[in-house]
Formats: sequence, C-alpha cells, structure tokens
Amino acid sequence: MIMVDRDGTPLSVFTLNANEAEVNAIETLVESSVTGDKPARLLYDKAADADWLRKNLASRNIELICPHRKNRKQPALQDGRSLKRYKRGYRVERSISWLQNFRRLVSRYEWYAELFEGFAVLGCLYTVMKRF
Repeated sequence: MIMVDRDGTPLSVFTLNANEAEVNAIETLVESSVTGDKPARLLYDKAADADWLRKNLASRNIELICPHRKNRKQPALQDGRSLKRYKRGYRVERSISWLQNFRRLVSRYEWYAELFEGFAVLGCLYTVMKRF
C-alpha cells in the first residue's frame, strides 16, 4: 500500500499479507505518513467503501473520496461533486509505475516480507530524491 501527495511523491508505504483486507489498513497508512501531516482528503478505490472507515476518518477531519459499490445497501453518503476529485487518481497509479521501474518490486523475489518492504521503502526514497 502506498500513499502519495498531489504531486505523486510517496508519503507512506508498507506491505500487507495477501489474506488481509486493504480497508482495515487504510488508517495505519494515514498514521504512518513521513511528514506527520494528515491529508485533508483521501482518494481510494471501491475497496474503501465502508461506513465505519468514513466515520473514523471524518473524526480526524479527513474526507474519504471513493465511489460506492454497486451492491451497497445503505444510502449514498456522498454526491457526485466530491467524486470529481477522483479523476486525479491517476497520480497514484503513476507513482506505482515509477516504483515498478525497479525490477524487485514488480514481482516479489524475497522470502521475507521485511526485505520486500525495505526494497519498497528504498524505491520510494530513490523516487523522492530524484524529484529534488
């Protein structure tokens, strides 16, 4: 999982096991930001469509912007105005493609998850240093 700012600079990165849900780790992703600042808005895909996550992030003054799932049983909590920002989600995908320039991050060769996470942090550091 990776969190980037509006310019695509990586702010937080960590790995998850394959059997863990992403929605449970989004708050950890926000908390582990290297700048210490909390984002005003958080763009995410449909995997983050959970009312409890929206409430937890709203208590921290963070607006979660993600499209609702098709099978949502509760009424919609956001209208189309905030989803206009969702069009800027390409910046996250662009940052992931920058990290995939490093071959070790495209497919996992390491046996230990700590090594892979170390390479992911190193790739983010290299990407940040290249920008300045």
